[in-house]
Amino acid sequence: MTKPLLVFLLAVCSHAVFSQNLTDGLMMKKNLFCTGLMYSNDQWEDYWEGDLERNNGNIGTITTQTLMWGGTYGITDKINVIAMVPYMKIDASQGTLHEMKGLQDLSIGVKYNFFKKNFTQSAFNAFGVFNFSTPLSDYTPDFFPLSLGTHTTNLSYRLTANFKLEQGWFVNASGAYTWRSNTTLDREGYWDGDEYILSDEVKMPNVFDVFVSLGYLKGPLQAELEYIQMNTLGGSDITRQGMPFVSNRMNFIKTGALIMYYPHFVKNLAVRTSYHTTLAGRNVGKSNTFMIGALYTFNFSKQQ
Repeated sequence: MTKPLLVFLLAVCSHAVFSQNLTDGLMMKKNLFCTGLMYSNDQWEDYWEGDLERNNGNIGTITTQTLMWGGTYGITDKINVIAMVPYMKIDASQGTLHEMKGLQDLSIGVKYNFFKKNFTQSAFNAFGVFNFSTPLSDYTPDFFPLSLGTHTTNLSYRLTANFKLEQGWFVNASGAYTWRSNTTLDREGYWDGDEYILSDEVKMPNVFDVFVSLGYLKGPLQAELEYIQMNTLGGSDITRQGMPFVSNRMNFIKTGALIMYYPHFVKNLAVRTSYHTTLAGRNVGKSNTFMIGALYTFNFSKQQ
């Protein structure tokens, strides 16, 4: 039931998406800095207990609201630095669980365009991304489904390929492996699904994710369809009628759409909205996520 900030800014801010910049096929140019805020609302009532889809009327609807600052700076035309900081609020519409809110994790990534090939009416680019994230607050990971996150330090290695046509059509394909540190509970022992562990430290399984998108980018409009899959490489299932646990195997398949519009009356401004729904999962909520935000580019080059 986690709400992972999937590792999803482009050549100009008008084509920028914070978390998506790790998976897309464009770059910020040298000395350009794109920054802004994104708001997302994620809700679910049904969830998967292992592979069994069910409903828990005791907690009603789980709502996660996230306000995220993000920024991307072009060190060179081929090297970008990306940073994200989310503030989250999670609550349940029923039951006795108290809401949780606060800063989640700082994420810093470096994206490198290591291969580029232009053809007559198309182009192919390949990118490598190294991303680091670590908690910014002392939130507890032992309160799922209301925990802000896993409270782990993470290292991700991602490869992304992009193929685009002069007519404006493009395809992105991306895959990443994420190593996660152990996490610590506010208790001296726990049941991991197989045995009782007399320790406050939990070994966390690593994660693999895949992102594929098909889209069109021309003039003031960008639109794309997206497929996202995440698999946790280990972990147990939620026990029958039990609460989710931080090291559970949390898998999902999501699909959705993204639209960005670049108003002609405000130079370097972009407005972005997206919607995603969960098609299948394991130990996660069957969620629907809406996101909206605005981004702006600053040019720090000497020639304006």
